Order: sequence, then C-alpha cells, then structure tokens
Amino acid sequence: MSTSDRIQLPTRHLKPTTIDLLKSLVPGDRVTITHRVRVGGKTWNAEAKGAFRMLNYLSTGVTTERVKTDDIVVPTIHFTKDNGELASMALDEHTTVVKG
Repeated sequence: MSTSDRIQLPTRHLKPTTIDLLKSLVPGDRVTITHRVRVGGKTWNAEAKGAFRMLNYLSTGVTTERVKTDDIVVPTIHFTKDNGELASMALDEHTTVVKG
C-alpha cells in the first residue's frame, strides 16, 4: 500500500473485513470488485476484475463551501483489467473486494 496504514472514509466506514483484505493485497493479486452504482432513482451493481496494482487516496478537489464532513478524500483501488486497461475504483461502504 502506498499510503498510511489506516484505510478509512472521512464520514462513513468500510467493513473491517474489507480493510483487512485491502491491507493484505500485493501487486499482481487477482481481485473482483463489486460497486453499487446509483443514478437518479436507479441502483445496480457493477463488477470489475483484474490484477491489483495499488491502493491510495483520491482527493476530489472540492473547491466550494460545503459541509465539513463531506467526503473529499476517498480510498481508491487501482488494478489492471484482463484486457490490459488500467482502471481505478473509489471505495465506499457498499464496495466489496474479493481476492482470487
């Protein structure tokens, strides 16, 4: 992992099992990531698979005056899809990561 040993969201919580799994990953480990997507009133799960590259934080760059507890930095998993495409996915409390 390229950042602090703490993996956390500023206003929400990742499952302890997810945090433990993320800490155990090494580059090249196969991962399946499932993320809940919501657009308007519709919600569905999106799945991606590939080889783990690294975990770090995404700074969203919010520049407007907002509530102090808004998420502005989120843990992000970076991986390489089977077709060679480099991909990243921001993690939230609805994201599941499976090794293997």
